Amino acid sequence: MQIILFLAITLVALGTGCGNQTGGNDAGSDTPTEAYKRLYSAVKAKDIENIKNEMSKKSQDFAITVAQRQNNPVEKVFENGFTATTFAETLPEIRDERVNADMGSVEVWNAKDSIWEDLPFVAEDGSWKFAIGELFAGSFKSPGKGRAAREREAANVMANAVQQTNPATNSNSNSTANTKFDGPQVEPETGGK
Repeated sequence: MQIILFLAITLVALGTGCGNQTGGNDAGSDTPTEAYKRLYSAVKAKDIENIKNEMSKKSQDFAITVAQRQNNPVEKVFENGFTATTFAETLPEIRDERVNADMGSVEVWNAKDSIWEDLPFVAEDGSWKFAIGELFAGSFKSPGKGRAAREREAANVMANAVQQTNPATNSNSNSTANTKFDGPQVEPETGGK
C-alpha cells in the first residue's frame, strides 16, 4: 500500500513539475500553427497592421528593405504575408508542426503551386511570429526536416534502390565471343594458286 501511495505522489509531483514547461520559448501556450492561422486571417481581412503584428521584428525590417528596393509602399509588401499559401480561398491544410526552443515550423499546403511550404516561426514577445526575415538573414535554425522533405528523401532512396533486372536486353549474355574488335578477319593468302 505504501508503494502505491509513493508512486501516486511521485506521479503528481512529476505532472505538476513538467506541466508548466514551455519548451524553452517565451510563447506560452501559443503555437506556430495558431500563429499561421492568425496571419492567414489578417491577410484575408486585408488588415496590414495585424499582418505586421504576426511578423517577427526581423521580418518587419526585411519588409521595409524589400519595399525600398522595389520602390513600393511597405503596405504592398505585407499584403500577402510573404507566403503564397495565403492565396487559398479557405484556410489551407496545416501539418507537421515542429518546435525546438524558440524556433518552429509548420508545413502549409500551397494549392497554387501544389506543394507543401515549410514556413518558419520564432517565439518573440510572448507569441509565435512568422520568421521570413530570420530565414533570409540566415539566423533561423530549423527545428528539423519537414514531412515533405522526409517523404522526398524516402522516395529518392526507393527510386535508387530499384535495380535493373536485365540491363543487357539486346546482347547475348551467354556469348563467349571475343568482345575485343580488331578489324575484319581475313584468311591468310597461300602462295600457290
